[in-house]
Amino acid sequence: MAQTIAEKILEAHAIDDKTKVEPGNVVRARVDLVLLNDANGPVAFRHFANMGGGKVAVPDKVVLVCDHFAPAPSAAGARMLRDMRRFAQDKGIEHFYDVGKGGIEHTLAPELGLIGPGNLIGGGDSHTGTAGAFNAFGTGMSWSGMAAIMVLDETWFRVPESMRFNLHGKKAPHITGKDIILKILQDIGVDGALYKSMEFGGPGLAELNIDERMAVCNLVVEAGAKTGIFDADEATREWAAATCKRPYRMVNPDPGAQYASRHDIDLGRLRPMVAKPYSPENVVEVGELKGVHVDQVYMGNCANGTITDLRQIASILKGRKIARGTRAMIVPATQKIYMQAMQEGLIEQFIESGAAVSTPTCGACFGGHNGALDDGEVAFATINRNFKGRAGHAGAQVYLGNSYVAAATAVAGEIMDPAAL
Repeated sequence: MAQTIAEKILEAHAIDDKTKVEPGNVVRARVDLVLLNDANGPVAFRHFANMGGGKVAVPDKVVLVCDHFAPAPSAAGARMLRDMRRFAQDKGIEHFYDVGKGGIEHTLAPELGLIGPGNLIGGGDSHTGTAGAFNAFGTGMSWSGMAAIMVLDETWFRVPESMRFNLHGKKAPHITGKDIILKILQDIGVDGALYKSMEFGGPGLAELNIDERMAVCNLVVEAGAKTGIFDADEATREWAAATCKRPYRMVNPDPGAQYASRHDIDLGRLRPMVAKPYSPENVVEVGELKGVHVDQVYMGNCANGTITDLRQIASILKGRKIARGTRAMIVPATQKIYMQAMQEGLIEQFIESGAAVSTPTCGACFGGHNGALDDGEVAFATINRNFKGRAGHAGAQVYLGNSYVAAATAVAGEIMDPAAL
């Protein structure tokens, strides 16, 4: 039977070959990687202990990253980080990345070559689907479920139906992966892909580099998807050959694979998109929001703190200053990206423009620290959620968009189409 990418990956990882890997069936499988951070790891560790966990079944599969409360903003945050250090030491976890030694998990794990095409990734964070940019099946799971994987080295999945998104045409200036997924969210809503695999292919793939694909897959969960996966192409092949340190296998759907729905996206017709408060589906074109003053612009996060994003920001900020009455923060996603940006002169340019540049952290994205918002403040951000209270006070408002728009907004002090600067 012809299969989708998700079905092929689940079949390759299935333990019991008696169960057909088809939508609706439940299969037992072994994941390639368990990805935990300091917000969900300590809770998973408690479940692990309650399950009688002594040794971790396969320590080399476990990756622990300190990114949410890093650097520690409070005594409570410091305790979460301490729990990560203790578990890593007690259980012999080699892949442990402390403050200053890694970055944000969804960018760091593939950067280190720990995620590759055809892999099956379980994560304690809902945005684990970011791995789909690398032709992998990544999904967020319950913290008790993550603990069970560490105890048993297996889990179960209900095989999802798949949706097909075919990209074609050429991008206009200032269009990125963020605009593609925001347009999709506008079209199908936050439950339009509930427990489905969103699979991306078509000739338009060549318009997106690996970084830009991360921005798409990072937000598939905002449509309710189980995962989101890009077809493997030459860009995937080149990236994997240069980066992957573990076994991988390029996966593409079979001709005739069955999809719950098919969608065509003409990249040439896209305009920069912005999600208004308080939902990622509340999307309009940027031109409809001209004149909306912003107090803060946040540029960065796991999928939009890449070197591609930093270069996009720099192309707008070059020779310009952050508007009076608006503050801007830029957060590279990993230490390696930070270093590369320094070598290219981007960090100096950001500082000269009047922006604050932070060590890699998720702090401002979830309103924990390093840029949380106060009551009544308005922000523009490249993060993945704009729910009420997500980035600080419940009275704040957050607009979501791409890095070009964010930088233009920081310069103008109001939401701005970069083409209009």
